[in-house]
Amino acid sequence: MNTKIGIGVISFAHGHSQAYCRRMLTYDDVRLVACWDDDEARGRAAADEYGMTYSPHLEDILQHPDIQGVIVTCETNRHAEMAVAVAAAGKHILCQKPMALTLADCDRMTVAAQKANVKFMMAHQMRHDPSNIKIKELIDGGVLGRIGLLRRRHCIPVLFSENFINGPTHWHIDPEKNMGMWMDDASHATDFIHWMLGRPVSVMAEIENTLTDVAPDDTGVAIYKFAGNTMAVLVNSSVALAGENTTEVYGDQGVLIQNYDDLVSTAIAPPGGIALKLYTRDNPTWQDLGMDIPPHHGERISGVPRAFIDCLKYDTEPTVTAKDGRVAVEMVLGAYQSAKEGRRVLFPL
Repeated sequence: MNTKIGIGVISFAHGHSQAYCRRMLTYDDVRLVACWDDDEARGRAAADEYGMTYSPHLEDILQHPDIQGVIVTCETNRHAEMAVAVAAAGKHILCQKPMALTLADCDRMTVAAQKANVKFMMAHQMRHDPSNIKIKELIDGGVLGRIGLLRRRHCIPVLFSENFINGPTHWHIDPEKNMGMWMDDASHATDFIHWMLGRPVSVMAEIENTLTDVAPDDTGVAIYKFAGNTMAVLVNSSVALAGENTTEVYGDQGVLIQNYDDLVSTAIAPPGGIALKLYTRDNPTWQDLGMDIPPHHGERISGVPRAFIDCLKYDTEPTVTAKDGRVAVEMVLGAYQSAKEGRRVLFPL
């Protein structure tokens, strides 16, 4: 395929849209064509920065003959509305996480993409992180043996930020637009856990405001159980100032420890910090696996669009499908239900 793939953007409400566009400007096989935003000033500013055409009319993006793929980065409660419209227009879709706020909306989006025969990819950046890919390879390759426990800490400091709370990103803490910070951010880690271990059979969780009261919730801990009794512990907080250990995987033949793999830890990693290390029965000492620590967390976010462009360019399946997006949302919703009702919740919901 020699022609450049034309990309449109629906809304710059989510900050990740900026990282995607900045990275795509470096691609020689992509053209950023046009964008829509219901905030005209925001839309025009982004269009000027990335060399796109701005339109206040959504149909101009949907009907543009030079656009093959559309990135949906509006408020979460509008994902379904926009994705269904994009699919009906015959354009391929890259959807920001979480997929939607309800399973019914996830299903609407999936059916719309299937009916229109367009590709639908979720923007779950953790699947494009080299360190995480290495963890997946080691688990699938049996290096750790049978997995007993996986723990993932995925944290951000945003609810300590006055700009996040009252600035342009304040929609993240609106329960109608985004449900809660657990929905917004833990959906990354639920996808990671699903990718590593498959679908869980149950969850027990606590989700609360612990240090703030500006959002519906700021911290949560969930224990997911899998067939065969493997467990995964997910710790997600929007009020963490710093961190180090991000993932631990314990098997009967080996242990993996991952460091500096979330927003609060990447930027403060010490020189020479070890990103991923392995201990096995056959080699009972910590082995540095030589993975690089990115200079900033935005580098991980920027890994998403290459996979989307490649699946359009080479007509391959998306690396993270609508089905995957739905599972991540179901795992989040199950945790919310468990915390609310004070009991173990079984999957499927």
